[in-house]
Amino acid sequence: MDTIETRPESRETLLDVTGMTCASCAARVEKKLRKLDGVDASVNFATERATVAHPDAVSTDDLLQAVRAAGYDASVHRPATAPAADDAGGAATTDETAPLRQRVLTSWLLAAPVIVLAMVPAWQFRNWQWLSLVLAAPVVVWGGWPFHKAAWTNLRHRATTMDTLVSLGTLAAFGWSLYALFVGDAGMPGMRHDFSLTTAPGEGSSTIYLEAAAGVTAFLLTGRYLEARSKRTAGAALRALLELGAKDVAVLRDGRETRIPVQDVAVGDLFVVRPGEKIAADGEVEQGTSAVDNSAMTGESVPAEVQPGSPVTGGAVNAGGRLVIRATRVGADTALAQLGRLVEQAQAGKAQVQRLADRVSAVFVPVVLGLAALTFAGWLVLGGSTVTAFTAAVAVLVIACPCALGLATPTALLVGSGRGAQLGLLIKGPEVLENTRTVDTVLLDKTGTVTTGRMGVADVIPAAGESRDQVLALAGALEHASAHPIAQAIATAAEEAGPLAPVESFEDAAGLGVSGVVDGHAVVVGRPKLLQDWGIHLPDTLLRQMYDAERAGATVVAVGWDGAARGLVAVEDRIKPTSAEAVRRLRSLGLRPVLLTGDNETVARAVADRVGIDEVIAGVLPADKAAVVRRLQEQGRVVAMVGDGVNDAAALAQADLGIAMGTGTDVAIEASDLTIVRGDLVGAADAIRLSRSTLRTIKSNLVWAFGYNVAAIPLAMSGRLGPMAAGFAMALSSVFVVLNSLRLRRFAPTR
Repeated sequence: MDTIETRPESRETLLDVTGMTCASCAARVEKKLRKLDGVDASVNFATERATVAHPDAVSTDDLLQAVRAAGYDASVHRPATAPAADDAGGAATTDETAPLRQRVLTSWLLAAPVIVLAMVPAWQFRNWQWLSLVLAAPVVVWGGWPFHKAAWTNLRHRATTMDTLVSLGTLAAFGWSLYALFVGDAGMPGMRHDFSLTTAPGEGSSTIYLEAAAGVTAFLLTGRYLEARSKRTAGAALRALLELGAKDVAVLRDGRETRIPVQDVAVGDLFVVRPGEKIAADGEVEQGTSAVDNSAMTGESVPAEVQPGSPVTGGAVNAGGRLVIRATRVGADTALAQLGRLVEQAQAGKAQVQRLADRVSAVFVPVVLGLAALTFAGWLVLGGSTVTAFTAAVAVLVIACPCALGLATPTALLVGSGRGAQLGLLIKGPEVLENTRTVDTVLLDKTGTVTTGRMGVADVIPAAGESRDQVLALAGALEHASAHPIAQAIATAAEEAGPLAPVESFEDAAGLGVSGVVDGHAVVVGRPKLLQDWGIHLPDTLLRQMYDAERAGATVVAVGWDGAARGLVAVEDRIKPTSAEAVRRLRSLGLRPVLLTGDNETVARAVADRVGIDEVIAGVLPADKAAVVRRLQEQGRVVAMVGDGVNDAAALAQADLGIAMGTGTDVAIEASDLTIVRGDLVGAADAIRLSRSTLRTIKSNLVWAFGYNVAAIPLAMSGRLGPMAAGFAMALSSVFVVLNSLRLRRFAPTR
């Protein structure tokens, strides 16, 4: 992971950088920033963000000017705090890839007829070449503008990338076509473009290469769009975090409730939270008692009981009674906003994307340009005509145009991700795949990942002489009137067994349990203390069974009626049926599973034992989950994290490979690299296998593409491969890459 050193006298600034097209662009921006006195910087191409440590003497304007001097644009990054409502909506709906998508569609619409006419001589009508020029010109000039602009920027800084080769190759083919049409014989009425794999010496002034210029541009624009679309989700995790919080809140002003936007809440304000509503800010309960569902924030499967004086967290859901809360932290200071910053920092700290094609281009592109110049000069020295020399040089540029290189990653990713989508596995982008090969440790969240995340009745334990069915029926009928999640779990189980009896004289003892009359019985359900208040004491046998169930990770409620203890109901977050098999498959891939949870040690150990996990890290707060991932990474481990809650988002972003359950929160899904749509942990093993297969395919595509260039360039230099044949060979290379990628459609999950 790339890190920057923050000196004591330095401060850190985040910049959003636009205009970067490859990893070498990021390196150039980084180098320019580091030239400033006392500045250290790390530029992440994947998130298009620069993290800069700089002294106070260097202002943010100085940083922005340095980035612009490198040929790119930048702005100060907006921190992850609650925006205005219209800003949130706008951020969520703006699609930055729309202009590029329009460029791709228009280019293909114009390029397709040019390619067809050039490759099918029978369809070449009188003056067809001029129609091809009219169609190809906007593709090469307007469609290829991103490549030309990047090439010019690189040229001004005496650097070359694949954009340089694409721009030169397409412009050379287009420029030669203009020469052949306006100066040579290609513009004559009735001209036919005979397809041939060879070019005779001296030939060229009657040949046009518009299909090569337009086709290469359209192909590579498609690849650029696919990459841009996968990168667009980099900031979606933060937008999802903002969506998680409350949008407005009922504040008490002069004893009356007034609804205001959540960003207008101030420290010290009293606000009301009704059952089912989200808590708008961090605070302390002033009035009321309730159960607060913190599962999305902390991973605790059992809702926390709160009363006056209890602290509560913004973003949690009030699952019980009406609460009046005094705000203690608002806006950027809330736990939710801090969690957003954790996700942001983890994303910014990921290693820079160094794609193979970009690394090789540092050597490959200058070599190709040199070979093209050498070819032109060599033919002239050996007595060849200017037309012959220029034709051979253009052939070198065309054959070296990285069409197959541009397709190598996006086509494999497209097929692999498409197959994954059929299997319920979503891969975010090519940078994800590199990490799956080296992962050795997988951290598994408990609630919602290994378990269902929903409370259910694990066991009903009747006292001696009592009926199990009657214990569940009376307890379920009484609990049906309560909104508490544990009560609802018991009521659901009882309802599945039969219709519930009506309840009279229902009373809710906040934090303890409920009581009422069911079928003529005075029933009490809740903690042993509530039963004691009614003069009911649990016999030693039931007490031992209650302790045993709690040690196994269950939450136990006691049931009594008519003055006697009648039984126990054990409720727990149920383990998913496939979790144990999933752990076994992860081990078979050479991964070390670790249970990482915000739940308590007892519950976590019980779950781990039942699914076959040896190592448990329990009682971990949201901020600490990311710290655990960092600690393991510092120990040299390559970490995958599987989770589903808001509390997992920072850890998912920090991990080398983040895997989210599709049944979880949007925040977790957006912060992850892989998503298992069906929420089945077995999919994690399949996702890693599919990612590794896709990575192998990408690498074989790249090896073929480079090998093809290396083998074909000498033929072009010798004149045995003209530009037309070069364009055809380039198309064959692209077809091979596509067919190789299509093999991923046969990927099958493990049975």
